[in-house]
Amino acid sequence: MIFFDRKAFDKVCRPNSGAAAFFTSVLVWGIGVGCFSAVYNNFLVEIHDVTGTQRGLVVFFSEIPGVSLVALFALLARFSDWQILKMGALISLLAVLLLTLPMGLPPTIAVITVWALGEHLVMPVRQSLALSLAREGQSGESLGIVTGATNFGTVAGALAAAAVFFVCARCFDVSGGRFPYDIVFLLAALLLGISFLIAQLVKDPPSQKTRRPSFYFRRKYWRFYVLELFYGARKQVFITFGPFVLIKLYGLNTSQVALLFSLSALLSAIFGARLIGKLTDRFGYRNIMIYDTVILFFVCLLYGYARDIFPMAIALPVVCVNYVLDTMISHASIATNLYARTLSESQEELTATLSSGISVNHVITIVLALLGGMAFDKWGAGVLFSFSALMALLNSAFALTIPKERQA
Repeated sequence: MIFFDRKAFDKVCRPNSGAAAFFTSVLVWGIGVGCFSAVYNNFLVEIHDVTGTQRGLVVFFSEIPGVSLVALFALLARFSDWQILKMGALISLLAVLLLTLPMGLPPTIAVITVWALGEHLVMPVRQSLALSLAREGQSGESLGIVTGATNFGTVAGALAAAAVFFVCARCFDVSGGRFPYDIVFLLAALLLGISFLIAQLVKDPPSQKTRRPSFYFRRKYWRFYVLELFYGARKQVFITFGPFVLIKLYGLNTSQVALLFSLSALLSAIFGARLIGKLTDRFGYRNIMIYDTVILFFVCLLYGYARDIFPMAIALPVVCVNYVLDTMISHASIATNLYARTLSESQEELTATLSSGISVNHVITIVLALLGGMAFDKWGAGVLFSFSALMALLNSAFALTIPKERQA
């Protein structure tokens, strides 16, 4: 990993920029989020017995912070990217601690919404900080590194979560109930706290004192916003219903889902994020945006119809492989962020644009959360993933309208 290759790290990042602390904080953050994400879907199914419609309802509320991100960043306009990064860690830390308290589904949804608020605050500033810390010509790889750091952390977190459930079942004969989940949530809280403390090691650089534009929407970014809509539609189907399919239709338990989650994150960290970053620097963001979603079209169809095409013994490996492929392909959003950067005139404008983009893709996300849950209960997974495949093709077609960038 690049953290342990000083020469490679220095080649990508500017000296004395706080990059080492930033990427380490992101890595530890990823471990904490990995713990939470690995058990999240099983927690909803096993503890709260949610249906497809209820799963959509959970997502509807938890994605409200994403839709509101433009307004949130307007309120936080006087805070720097570094400060917002730390703020997001503290908010998510509070939420994951609250999840250890016994409660019904409605208060659980409220707490998950608080968790999502912290996550969504971190999303755009993590990307913009990675870009601001990069040397000239290394932007794609810097984004790849921050994504890779998150994924390496996710691997460790998911494996830790799987280990907790394994130990609870084998050593303490606790294979059900809240206890294993509470241990994982406490571990996640500890890691988020460490991530916050590491970020505290960097004093807020003067260059990061931002005056971020409020409610930043500009006509020159209209293609970026459309791409975010397609990405939000495609992404939400897999994020919400990908694991749900594995649990409900294929019967995977928490440890199995956590292991698959860690495997997909590991392969993404080793081969996915940095590779896509390098390919984007080499071939340009336009080509990546066109061809990654063509591949995704077939991934979505196989995921949705594997049980109809293959016997169960083959269908399960097929959906697992496609789950991993989707995780790797999702890193092609690096290309969209680089496209936004070429249109931006300052770091502050870029951060505001990325946060606006997240809000845009979450508009369709909250609609799909409700309609997708009902569609899952009524028509099954095939309809949902056919829609996702269609969004992938539309994304490729629209990317063709983007002007070709100049290659160095």
